[in-house]
Amino acid sequence: MSKGLEKNLGFLAAFSTVVGLVIGSGVFFKPQAIYSATNGAPGLGILAWIIGGLITIAGGLTATEVSAAIPKTGGMMIYIEEIYGKRYGFLTGWMQTVLFFPGTLAACAVIFAQQAVELLGITTNVRVSVLLIAVGLILIIAVFNVIGSSFGGYIQTIATIGKLVPLALIIIFGFLKGNSTSIFRPMTGPGVTLTTTLGQVLIATLFAYDGWINVGAIAGEMKNPGKDLPKAIVGGLALVMAVYLAINVAYLWVVPASELATVTSPASLVATKLFGNIGGKIISVGILISVFGTANGYVLTGSRVPYALAKEGLMPASKVFAKVNKGSAPYNTIWLVAILACLYALTGQFNLLTDLTIFVVWVFYVLTFIGVMLLRKQKPDLPRPYKVPLYPVIPILAILGGLFVVVNQIITSPLISIGGIIITLIGLPVYSIIKKNK
Repeated sequence: MSKGLEKNLGFLAAFSTVVGLVIGSGVFFKPQAIYSATNGAPGLGILAWIIGGLITIAGGLTATEVSAAIPKTGGMMIYIEEIYGKRYGFLTGWMQTVLFFPGTLAACAVIFAQQAVELLGITTNVRVSVLLIAVGLILIIAVFNVIGSSFGGYIQTIATIGKLVPLALIIIFGFLKGNSTSIFRPMTGPGVTLTTTLGQVLIATLFAYDGWINVGAIAGEMKNPGKDLPKAIVGGLALVMAVYLAINVAYLWVVPASELATVTSPASLVATKLFGNIGGKIISVGILISVFGTANGYVLTGSRVPYALAKEGLMPASKVFAKVNKGSAPYNTIWLVAILACLYALTGQFNLLTDLTIFVVWVFYVLTFIGVMLLRKQKPDLPRPYKVPLYPVIPILAILGGLFVVVNQIITSPLISIGGIIITLIGLPVYSIIKKNK
C-alpha cells in the first residue's frame, strides 16, 4: 500500500478537470428549464447565462486566492476549516460527502441514462431502463477511478476533448446555417415576473457553470498547485463562459426559445435540424461523452473529500476510508460516493437533484468568498501565490450574486431548501459524536 496520495497531476489534468466538471449536462439540458421558466422568451435566458457566468468568474477569481494559498487535498472543506474552524470545515465536508458530490453524480447519471434510452429507442420499461443504466454508469466510473488517480485524470482529459467536438460543430454550423431568430426580445413571456424568474433561471445556469471549485480537492496531488491551480480555474472558466454564450446563441439562431422550452435536449434538436437524423444521433453520442466526463470528474474530486476527513480521523471507520491502493487512489471513499450516488439515482429526478445540490453548495460558496476577505485580516502574512484582482470589488460581487441565488431559492422552493439544510445540519451532531469518541 502507498502511504499517501502522490503528486502526479499537472496543469493539463487540472484544466481539463475544471472544463470537464463544468461542461457536462447543464449546457445540454438546462435550456429547456430556462426557457420554460421565461415562458418561451429568449431574452432573460441569455441574460441569465451572462450573469451566471459573471458571478461564477467573480467567484472563481475570489476562491482561487484561498485555493492557491492552501493547496491541500480536500478543497473547499479545507478552506472553510482554515477560516472558520474545524467544526465548520467538517460540516462542509459532510455536506459534500453525503449530498453534493453523490447528488450531482446521481443527477449526471440519470440524465445520461435518459438520453441513452432515447438514443437507443427504448420504449418499454423506460423507468427501469433509466435506473439500470444510471446505476451501471456510476459503478463503471467508480471502477475506472479505483484503478488509480493518474488513470482517472487521463480519462478526464480524453472526455474533455471528446465533448468539445460536438459543441464546436453546433456553434460553427449554427452560425453558418441559422436564420438569426430573435436573441434578446422579448425579455420574458406573458405572466412572467422578472425578478422571481431571474432567480429561477440563475439556479439553472449556475448548475451548468458549477464544478470549478472542486478542482481544489486534488490540489494536494498536483505537482505545482500554486502556479497551475489559478491558471486552471480562471482559464477553464473563461473558456466555459465563451462556449456557453456561443452555443446558446447558436441554439436560438436555429430554433426559437418557445420550441427549446418543449424538448429535453435542445442540442440534439438543433443538431437534427442542422445535420439531419444521423447528425442528431452523433451529437447525442457527444452529449453522452460530455456527461460521462462530468460524472467521472465528480468521482475523481468527490472521493478526496471523505478521504481528507478520514485522514483527520473525522469519519466513521476513518481507518478504512483513509486507505489508498497501489494506484494512489482512495478506493474506499470512491465506493462510498458511488454507493450514495446510486441511492440518489433511484429517484430518477434530474432537476430535483440539481436544485437541491446547487442551493446547498452555494451557501458554502458564499462563506468561502467571505472567508477570503476574513483571511486577509486574520493571516496577512500567509503566502499568496495568487491574489484576487480588483480587491475587494470582485469578492463583493461574488458574495452579492451568491446571496441573491440562495435567498431566492429559499423563497421560491422552500421544501427543497429546507431538505438540503436539514441533511447538512445533521453533520453537527455527527461531528460532536466523533469528537467525543476520539
